[in-house]
This record gives sequence, structure tokens and C-alpha cells, in this order.
Amino acid sequence: MSAEAKFCKLYEEMYDFCEENDLGDPFVGGRGKEIHMAGMLGHKVSETFSGADAYDEEGGCEYKSTISRHWKIKYTVSIQSTWKKQLDYLRHEKIVKYKNHYHARYEGGKVVELWKLSGEDVLKLLRPKLKRAYDNLKKSDMNKACPVLKAELCGQEITSHGERII
Repeated sequence: MSAEAKFCKLYEEMYDFCEENDLGDPFVGGRGKEIHMAGMLGHKVSETFSGADAYDEEGGCEYKSTISRHWKIKYTVSIQSTWKKQLDYLRHEKIVKYKNHYHARYEGGKVVELWKLSGEDVLKLLRPKLKRAYDNLKKSDMNKACPVLKAELCGQEITSHGERII
């Protein structure tokens, strides 16, 4: 069997396995890594693609991952009409809503580092970056089909505020 044929077989088996176990399509976005991280951590993966990525002992949680040698964890959030509404959204809908955020660094198919941060710490770290991005918005940005703000956490922020799991 060729490498391509074997890949096709494994691809279909993985998809079928995920469907049979209500895990969703493992090939959409970062879903495969979410399923992988949930399995490693003993969490229950979310049945939907919106909201919490999985559920730990404290409720819904957020998963982020990178394949970079140097940590760069990206957060993308919808833009709200005022900064006050933006903070409310970050607190109640996007970041602090999830008590725990898990950040994994992959090498190949394996997690080589995994850190747990609180949603409060994530917001504390991202808030000034998101505020700068918000203040730099142009009116034309607000009229885009899906306007978003973007900010990153770096390795020093993750390791100085998080708890190492792996």
C-alpha cells in the first residue's frame, strides 16, 4: 500500500471514529488538537465548535496551541462598539468566562510543553494589547464583514503566570 493510500485509509478511520464518538470533524480548524489535548488531560471535549473547547473539573475551558519553537499564542476576539462593551465581552463571553486556559506547544504530533493559566491572568496579560489594537481601529475596520482584534501571549508571559502541566 502506498503512503498516500495508507493516509487515505487512516484519514477515513479517524473521521469515522470521531463521528461515532460525537467528537466532531477532527480536520476542521484546530479540532484535532483540541481532541488530543482533552484526551491527554482527561477532559471532556466539547460537542460543539463554538464556546468552550472542552470541560475540565472546573467547567468550560479554552485550549490554545502552537507548533512554533518560541511561544506565540494568538487570541482573536470580535470587536464591540465601545471599549466598555469590549471589556464586558472579554470578561463574560470570551476569556474570563473560561476559568482555565490550556496552552500547548507541539513538536510533530506530540505535546512537549503544556501550561495552565487562569482566565483572569489571560485577560490581565491581553488587556493592554487589545486596548492598543482597539484604539488603533479605523472606522473602515468596523465595517468589515467580521471585524476582529488580535493579540498574542509570549513564552515569558505563559511561563511566569502559568502552572506547568507537561
